[in-house]
Amino acid sequence: MITCRIILALLTGLLSFTSISHAETIWQQAQWATTATLGNSYSPGNELRFGQLGLSATWDYAHVWAHRAPKELKFKVEGAAGLASTPHCRAIVSANMLAAYPLEALTCCGLRPFVEAGIGLIYTDYQVDNQGLRLNFNPVVGLGGEFATLSGQRWFVTARLHHLSNGELHHDNRGINSIVLQIGRHF
Repeated sequence: MITCRIILALLTGLLSFTSISHAETIWQQAQWATTATLGNSYSPGNELRFGQLGLSATWDYAHVWAHRAPKELKFKVEGAAGLASTPHCRAIVSANMLAAYPLEALTCCGLRPFVEAGIGLIYTDYQVDNQGLRLNFNPVVGLGGEFATLSGQRWFVTARLHHLSNGELHHDNRGINSIVLQIGRHF
C-alpha cells in the first residue's frame, strides 16, 4: 500500500509539468554539478562499501513543481554509477530526487548549511541474505554545506543516511542501511 502511494506521488509529480517546452526550459535553468559519493553500510553489517560518480541538477522548487512551497526550497535530481565491495566488486546504479532546504540563519564564514531528503531507485548487482530484489527504493536524508573557493568555484559536501529496501514488493525485504559522504562541484 505504501509502495502504491509512492508510485502515485511520483507519477503525479512527473505529470505536473505544464508542457514539454516548459520542461525543456526547466533543464536549461538547472544548476549542474558533478558528484563523488562514498558509503559504508552499518546494517545488516558494516562489510558493504561503495563509491559512485554522478551528475546532479538543482532548481528552485517552484520552477519545477506546481504546488506551493517555501521560497528557499530547492529540488535536486541526481544519477550515479559506481562499484560496491561485497567483498567482490559489483555494479551499483542509482537515480534520486530530493528536496533541499538551505539553513540561511546558520550561514557562517562562507558556508551555507542545508538539509535534504528524498527518494529514488537503486540497482545493486549483489544481494544480502533475504534482500529479495536487486532493484530497490532508496530513501535518503542528509545534512550538508555549500561553499565557494577563493576563485569562486562552488562546492558542496553532504553527509547522508541511505536506506535500500524493496518496499515489500517481495516477501524477502531485508534492507541495507548506510552512512554516505557526497562531495559535489557545480559547473
